[in-house]
Amino acid sequence: MNTEKRPLEFYVLTAFFIIFVLFLYGPFSAIFILSFQGPDGGLTFPLNGVSLHWFSNLFQRQAVGDFGASFERSFLLGLMVMVVTVVVSLLAGLAFRRKFRGASVIFYGTVASLVVPSIIISLGIGVVFQQFGLAPAWYSSAFGAHLTWTLPFGVLIMFAVFNRFSPSYEEAARDLGASSWQTFRYVVLPMIAPSLIGVALFGFSLSYDEFARTLMTSGSFNTLPLEIYGMTTNVTTPVLYALGTVTTLFSFTIILTFVGIGMIMRRRRMAEGSDAGKGI
Repeated sequence: MNTEKRPLEFYVLTAFFIIFVLFLYGPFSAIFILSFQGPDGGLTFPLNGVSLHWFSNLFQRQAVGDFGASFERSFLLGLMVMVVTVVVSLLAGLAFRRKFRGASVIFYGTVASLVVPSIIISLGIGVVFQQFGLAPAWYSSAFGAHLTWTLPFGVLIMFAVFNRFSPSYEEAARDLGASSWQTFRYVVLPMIAPSLIGVALFGFSLSYDEFARTLMTSGSFNTLPLEIYGMTTNVTTPVLYALGTVTTLFSFTIILTFVGIGMIMRRRRMAEGSDAGKGI
């Protein structure tokens, strides 16, 4: 029987984690419960009946605004940002495996946007577009603004991945006659695929819920975060909570989907490695 006494640090970290989870998910639990208010319910407890009334009311444009279109814009913008973030981060990770002149300047210039206030970046991009006679829009100026937020995270992740990546795998592939493209396609890419999935998740999720960098760059059409913010000023029914529940559950669905894809790829790679071992 294991009677080893756990150190004090374990209990301190456990308590901190519990407090963190309560602080993070406590407000959502209140929103989740209040979204099921009855038709005559209000914005506070206690519940006045239980129903799905506010979820059906959510999609009525005259009641809550253009929720469907704003969701579509945020979703498409998140996909665009995700694709560019994955591709550029992968190329940057490959490029920085070798030293070249100006590498430090490019690196610090890329991550500098993480320390600049988001609203300043949004304002600056909006002003630049106006100076060039271009109308800010969610698919152009907001797209660029979101990349200043997602690319540094993607690049840093890929730097960490390739910093631990042993070049011996590539050397072995080349010794067996593989070309540079074959080495990348059949050796490098499968090994870093889980990390690329993580970069994709970062890119999509950071863009999907970004508010500050969208505020001055989305033009006349709102993304979902801007639509929710607008609803807080003119909606006085639990439909706002219903929207919060739907969007949060959608975010969890996206996260679980990416995690599932990563687990499937990992199991497939382990199975292939086991089959290869049996063949030997």
